[in-house]
Amino acid sequence: MRDFPELVTNKLKLRKILMTDLPSLVKYCNNKKISDQIFNIPFPYTEEDAIYRLNFASQGFKNKERYIFAITLKENDELIGEIGLHLDKVNNHAQFGYWVAELFWGKGIATEATSAILKFGFEELQLHKIYATHYPENEASGKVMFNNQMIKEGELSDHYLIEGVYRTVIQYRLTRLEYAAQNASKLY
Repeated sequence: MRDFPELVTNKLKLRKILMTDLPSLVKYCNNKKISDQIFNIPFPYTEEDAIYRLNFASQGFKNKERYIFAITLKENDELIGEIGLHLDKVNNHAQFGYWVAELFWGKGIATEATSAILKFGFEELQLHKIYATHYPENEASGKVMFNNQMIKEGELSDHYLIEGVYRTVIQYRLTRLEYAAQNASKLY
């Protein structure tokens, strides 16, 4: 895959993150509610953080290690979130993560973006497994994974060390076989 892919859903366009997205990244990520739920988003969030993020995404695609998409509404090209696949080539699986601007919570954005990223991962990248984690108190993320028919694998106690505190996460997964069974009518 030479050019960065663009994924289009009913309401969304998932595309490459651009320099023009920096103001939206700063505006929406500079929110304690976001940084409390996403371990790699600092608070306060500065333009330097946004530039680092843009370079991280760009370098990851160049090295075929990750695909980090800007989430935008189809009718408006403003970045309102991100969703990304972080590849493990040795094991042919990927972890995905996302965030959506607080203004857009509860509108099905994360659920729709997750559906698109799962389809991309299994149908385009031919991954064997895709998984994701969320903090136990972030029940909305668990609901996004459940709504995408991901399977809850369990709780990983003290899994991440964040600012000197060990955080527990809940992990969900979907294998290629499970995805194919759920989407048989779409695949054949």
